[in-house]
Amino acid sequence: MRGRVRSFARRHPIVVDAALAAAVLCVNLALGHQQPPAGMRAPDPLGYALTVAACTTLVFRRYFPLPVLVAYCLIWTGYIAAGFWPVVNSAGALLAVYTVAAHRPLREAVAAVLLLDAVWIYGGLRGGENEYLTLLSQALVWPVVICWFGTRARRLTELTARLRDEQEEKARRAVDDERIRVARELHDVVAHHMAVVSVQAGLAWYVFDSDRDTARTALGAVLETSAQAQEEMRRLLILLRKAPLSGADETTASGLARLPELVGRIRGAGLPVELTVTGEVREVPRGVDVCAYRMVQEALTNVLKHTGHGPAAVTVDYREDDLVVRVRDTGPSVPAASATGGHGLRGMRERAALYGGALEAGPHPDGGFEVVLTLPFLAAE
Repeated sequence: MRGRVRSFARRHPIVVDAALAAAVLCVNLALGHQQPPAGMRAPDPLGYALTVAACTTLVFRRYFPLPVLVAYCLIWTGYIAAGFWPVVNSAGALLAVYTVAAHRPLREAVAAVLLLDAVWIYGGLRGGENEYLTLLSQALVWPVVICWFGTRARRLTELTARLRDEQEEKARRAVDDERIRVARELHDVVAHHMAVVSVQAGLAWYVFDSDRDTARTALGAVLETSAQAQEEMRRLLILLRKAPLSGADETTASGLARLPELVGRIRGAGLPVELTVTGEVREVPRGVDVCAYRMVQEALTNVLKHTGHGPAAVTVDYREDDLVVRVRDTGPSVPAASATGGHGLRGMRERAALYGGALEAGPHPDGGFEVVLTLPFLAAE
């Protein structure tokens, strides 16, 4: 119920302001029915008309805060000058000052307080107030207190708007990061498997007439690799839909535990690969695990595409505080742009930085090309 009221108030502020102005009018009319102090004019149609006119201006206080206050004070001054009791319309003036402080800059709020002080003191003098210290303190304290509350409300509103903008910006950034992550995953899956399929299909085409057994084996590897690509694509799409995997654990979709399978697939494509694991093998954070696997996958795919059939070596070194993964191509031919260009290496560097690591790539002193990934074990997920 409370949420519905707030939603209605946000959608129809003029209705809320009209209701509040009507409430202030009721209070003013109730005060006007009281017996005024000695020397004050009793309520009559003129007094009621001025009260209604003053309260009517409050309907538009949210849209024109300072003009509404000026109009209210002018009507209130006329009410006082006509000899009516000044207290009757004081509540509406305080509400108008609060609105100025809550919606306008501080300099306008100060001007509103000074205007109300002037009318308040004038009303006290016209009403025969003899305690000038009391009159002055009331004229200073009440408007200043109301202005302080209005200023606090304005600052809270500004802070709320700023937080909302920051949340929207974070949400947009999260969407962009997710798009980049999805693009990177698609690149890793498609580029690797298509490279293997291309090599095996080319081999099958080359020996189709001369060596049927080799062609059959190559085509079998094409079928197996394409099936694996479809499975990884299915896992990725299911993950994006936030749907549960059937019959498989999505946390095991890729990781260091699947390196032997990856290396075997690359060997089947005709590239000799040696896998070496050093150090004490232990569980690493999930993000680090996937990052290391994807780096090896991307690096071996690049070797397969760029250097022909030169041998490659993969080393996974479990150190005390970090994980170091090396992929070296010992073949004779390495494209010069591979060290700095291309979406693959750029994506690997971005992924490594995401988990607090670093990636270096470049020609090896002994020949060939080497990619070195260093990831701390305590990297944030």
